[in-house]
Amino acid sequence: MLKHLYIRNFAIIDELELDFNAGMTALTGETGAGKSILLGALNLVLGDRADNDSIKQGNDFAEIVAEFDIQQLDDVSGWLVSQELNADGECMLRRRISRDGRSRAYINSTPVNLQLIRELAEMLIDIHGQHEHQSMMKTAVQRQLLDDYARHSPLLEAVSNLYVELKLVEEQLQHLQQSSKEQNDRLDLLRFQTSELDALALEENEYQLLDSQHKRLANAEKLQTTVASAIAALSEDENSNVQSAISHIIHSLGDISEIDNKLLPVTEMLQDALIQVDESISLLQSYRDDIDLDPAQLARTEQRIQDILDLARKHRVEAEELPALHEKLQQELDNIDHADELLEQLGHQQQQLEQNYLNACEKLSVSRKKAALTLNRKITRSMHNLGMSGGKFEISIKPAGNKRSAYGLDQIEFTVTANAGQPCKPIARVASGGELARISLAIQMIIANNSKIPSLIFDEVDSGVGGGIAEIVGQHLRTLGSASRDRANQVICITHLPQVASQAHNHLRVEKQTQKKQTRSTVVTLDKEQRRQEIARMLSGVEITEQSLAHADEMLSRAEST
Repeated sequence: MLKHLYIRNFAIIDELELDFNAGMTALTGETGAGKSILLGALNLVLGDRADNDSIKQGNDFAEIVAEFDIQQLDDVSGWLVSQELNADGECMLRRRISRDGRSRAYINSTPVNLQLIRELAEMLIDIHGQHEHQSMMKTAVQRQLLDDYARHSPLLEAVSNLYVELKLVEEQLQHLQQSSKEQNDRLDLLRFQTSELDALALEENEYQLLDSQHKRLANAEKLQTTVASAIAALSEDENSNVQSAISHIIHSLGDISEIDNKLLPVTEMLQDALIQVDESISLLQSYRDDIDLDPAQLARTEQRIQDILDLARKHRVEAEELPALHEKLQQELDNIDHADELLEQLGHQQQQLEQNYLNACEKLSVSRKKAALTLNRKITRSMHNLGMSGGKFEISIKPAGNKRSAYGLDQIEFTVTANAGQPCKPIARVASGGELARISLAIQMIIANNSKIPSLIFDEVDSGVGGGIAEIVGQHLRTLGSASRDRANQVICITHLPQVASQAHNHLRVEKQTQKKQTRSTVVTLDKEQRRQEIARMLSGVEITEQSLAHADEMLSRAEST
């Protein structure tokens, strides 16, 4: 759950630190005090798009930090470990935006991209907005609400994977089933090209070896002359050669080494040098004997190289790339030659995948219908509690025909009637805005009650209700915020209604102050008496009367007794 929120230089907030507790927390204040600013800051740290206009005037940056207690959230802990962002039971999100447009996001002090922080945020907190009924008109949103309620993630993943696989196989089939003329034309060309390459029979690395061989054959005379000259200088010249000179020097130094043994190391080095010279002479003689002065072999090599280069130019590739091209063209030729076999194989694969897809869709559809029956009953009861006593809610699930999708074959639509005896109609055709808002609230209350996410924020979802209905809304929110068997729950509710605020376990008031032509927004944690005063203000307006205070006492007392 959300433990702490730190805001700096955001909108009209200089610096603000807020601690949050489990249970229901009411966030109240006069219109324009800055309640929406708090929600905006929280949305920003949860991955919303940054806008440098939200930076407080006169500052270069804004910063928001949100700390969460995740000790009871195994999914979140596992996700953090998988991303190497573990923090031993706590999770800190940080966002910093600069006036120059740069934005930085962090999870547990590690820089991350926004997509990663949004992915984590979806597991930490769920925000229900006052205009949520507008998005609820979309059938895609309705389908998602039902699937979220029924926890259909594994079934949806199976359907989606099969859908993608099936599309891929169908695309391959379509590609293979192109016109026979195109295939035949391509087949003739491939057969001609591969026959040329077959005739060339170029082996891997053959061109490089031929190139080296050609250099030796073309320069055989020069190689022979140079090597012969080197051998002569080293050993065969009768007048002067290196081998004889070194031998003579070794012998001379040997005679005088008995006089001064300091010359012994020099003698040893010259003996080593003589050994190296002898080995060099042997290698050069062997190389000279292997030099091939064969013009016919040179001509054959040059012709082979020319054949390779001619075919490489024809195919517009380097000579070294011909073997790989040969393999590629042969593979394409084999595929076309065996197209009928491949078509048959893919046809069987398509039939099997289609059957598997239909089975997965059927399984998903059955589960949706079962979940819809429960959801219909709960939302209808929630509508009655919110003053729509004759109302009825039904989720229509019909076959979508042949319109396949990654979400199955169901056409899902929320239908409702606000009056007893009237047939249910698509929720998008409900005329009354007030009824629409109340129906949306009824749906949100049930969906939120089933949420795996312990922190829920309701942003003025009670707009358009009042009186006893408002108190029922507050009671629902208080129940949602109460601890369950396995975890502590948290509900944060931004509200203008005293009936809702009085049900809260904790109460925060947003205040706007103007000093020296500067407007600042602050948040005060209310004690028992301050809370009594705030409820009375919400009841009576600017002037707090004894009657409004008594009414506030009654409301707070009634909330504590439930």
